[in-house]
Amino acid sequence: MAGILAWFWNERFWLPHNVTWADLQSTEEAAFPQAEDLYLAFPLAFCIFMIRLLFERFIAKPCALGLKVQANGPQKAQPNAILEKVFTAITKHPDEKRLEGLSKQLDWDVRSIQRWFRQRRNQEKPSTLRKFCESMWRFTFYLYIFTYGVRFLKKTPWLWNTRQCWSGYPYQPLMPDLHYYYIVELSFYWSLMFSQFIDVKRKDFGIMFTHHIVTVTLITFSYVTNLTRVGTLILCLHDAADIVLEAAKMANYCKCQKLSDLLFLTFAVVFIVSRLGIYPLWILNTTLFELYEALGNFPALWVFNVLLMVLQILHCFWSYLIIKAAYKAISKGKVAKDSRSDIESSSDEEETVPRSKAPHSTVTTNGTSGANGTNGYLTAATSSEEH
Repeated sequence: MAGILAWFWNERFWLPHNVTWADLQSTEEAAFPQAEDLYLAFPLAFCIFMIRLLFERFIAKPCALGLKVQANGPQKAQPNAILEKVFTAITKHPDEKRLEGLSKQLDWDVRSIQRWFRQRRNQEKPSTLRKFCESMWRFTFYLYIFTYGVRFLKKTPWLWNTRQCWSGYPYQPLMPDLHYYYIVELSFYWSLMFSQFIDVKRKDFGIMFTHHIVTVTLITFSYVTNLTRVGTLILCLHDAADIVLEAAKMANYCKCQKLSDLLFLTFAVVFIVSRLGIYPLWILNTTLFELYEALGNFPALWVFNVLLMVLQILHCFWSYLIIKAAYKAISKGKVAKDSRSDIESSSDEEETVPRSKAPHSTVTTNGTSGANGTNGYLTAATSSEEH
């Protein structure tokens, strides 16, 4: 085990030439980031998750009910033992052949069976109340940590001159405020890594999981190698758009459509400007060029930049979806339905499912699209998690 750890923490990989781990040990005169500091993130991540549960129950839920957010979930499907058995044991999306067979067996028309399966799928989806509480928690955290980051960074020289990120590197003392900022951000993303398995499921679950892995890896890597100055810039930049996004989703769940659309378009502008403009011109410029000029070449530098480029690829993917939705919003006068919407469209759903075929019957519709109109925003939205 000692040999494996020695190989993994090879100084010639992680640190610039002529720098050793011993040089970065904390002393009475100066404190430097230590790998063991990162263990604090695990109990703190658990604490953040528990705070979230209390926040959603005692703060977010009363706020949601006060704002008349729909508390009930989607309409439940009419009980039917045969269809329930097919749904749970065979398929949730029956093909045409199976639909025709069920139609003959139950003496229902195919359209009614399709609606039953749609209602049954929607029945397992989260309520608008739950989604509002989740968004309010993320909004509150992002607002807090972004405000903290801005207050901290405006006093630092590297906010105004990115070359200061590398001045004196790696012998840059760890300030208490920076240490707190880093550990809280890392703890939050660790909490997201685990809570995403019980949170509202999105169609971009795999992409967001990749995003969280890259983010946690970047935070950990930059802390251990004392690349924390540029790390604080990256963290603060990414939190800005997520605040607006979660606010837009909350407005949508409250059925304040005009406010929701305005916030979404604001989010689109902030996201694209920060992720496709400021991030490559400000962050990637300093890590790809200014860092190389200041310190020369060492392997960890390229690992760091590869991870940052992966993040930029995700930015481009999400920006494409944002631009696509924003175009529809402008051309149609409202924000288009999110491709990762939680509730399937039910615009042609009946209030009740007929028990017998009615070839010439008139369909009663509920006149809505989904349980709450536009249920979410772009695949980029959750980004939050919106980064």
